[in-house]
Amino acid sequence: MAQPSTPASTKLPTAAVALPSRPKSNAPAGAPVWSLSEAPQTPGGSASPQVPLASKCDVHQRERTICCRDLKGDDERSLIDPDIVRDIIIGLADGLTVPFALTAGLSSLGSSRLVYVAGVAELVSGALSMGVGGYLSAQAERDHYRYLRKTTRERVLRSCAGELERETAAILSPLGIEDSLSRRVAGALLAVEATLPPPCPPQSILRQCLNAVARRPRFSTPRDEERSQLLPKGDEQEDDKGLTAFLLKFGEGLEEVTDARLFISAFTIGASYFLGGLVPLLPYFVIEQARDALFVSIAITTVVLLLFGAFKTYYTGAAIGTSGYLYGCLSTLAVGGAAAGASFGIVKALEGKGN
Repeated sequence: MAQPSTPASTKLPTAAVALPSRPKSNAPAGAPVWSLSEAPQTPGGSASPQVPLASKCDVHQRERTICCRDLKGDDERSLIDPDIVRDIIIGLADGLTVPFALTAGLSSLGSSRLVYVAGVAELVSGALSMGVGGYLSAQAERDHYRYLRKTTRERVLRSCAGELERETAAILSPLGIEDSLSRRVAGALLAVEATLPPPCPPQSILRQCLNAVARRPRFSTPRDEERSQLLPKGDEQEDDKGLTAFLLKFGEGLEEVTDARLFISAFTIGASYFLGGLVPLLPYFVIEQARDALFVSIAITTVVLLLFGAFKTYYTGAAIGTSGYLYGCLSTLAVGGAAAGASFGIVKALEGKGN
């Protein structure tokens, strides 16, 4: 019996062919990852010379498929911003010594009430004074940077390309960068400098407060990233680009102080002073005799200075271990104890001279 003919337009199903297995990897899913020694393949099969920087990884060439970003060293610590640590040290050092010296001098009067009333008054006024001093100090640092940025940008605009290439090479040559590459860097930075808008006038204090507390929306999806392009960009983002920012940051070692930094510095120094000064005052609230409270205050202040030294050693990246912590604790105790002892001795000397 004859078989029915198949129409030419009808295609017969072909046998399914299994795809080659892909080696398993612990690398996170997402963008493709290429080895450092291999280039990615284009759809046509040819190698593409352009490899995204975010996709360069040598994780597939190791025995253990662990990204180098996930590798941990022997001493991995979460450090605190050095500017914040500096403000904490300034506030605590003054707070632990000045009120202690005041209360120690007043303890000879015998009344704990008089001691803690005077101590609290000094503590509040000192915290406000230290906070205002921190704000003014950060403001002076910011004004200094803005003045240098203004003069540097004017000098960049009126200087020739050769002079700017020499300044760029003077910064990059000690790092081992060749002059030809330094000239290319200078040319690229000059091209960016030409696209920057003129500098804006300084903002008012009210505007600085709003910038410090305002929070820009966060974008995660591609659609939201498109919306983020519609938002106005801050002046800080533009000021960090170009040859002027390069000369200031890498040539002078300067960075601009943000508006938020002014208030953070003021709050950190003031709060650290208040908390540090409250420690030697605590015994006077519960012990009636001022002389008895003085010895308890000395013991508490000593313990706090030791703990503060250990905290400073760990969170500032200093050498840890027995010797590191011992040095940090004893050095902090010696400095704070010497300052408090000197103040207490001066008060006692003045009391003896008055008597």
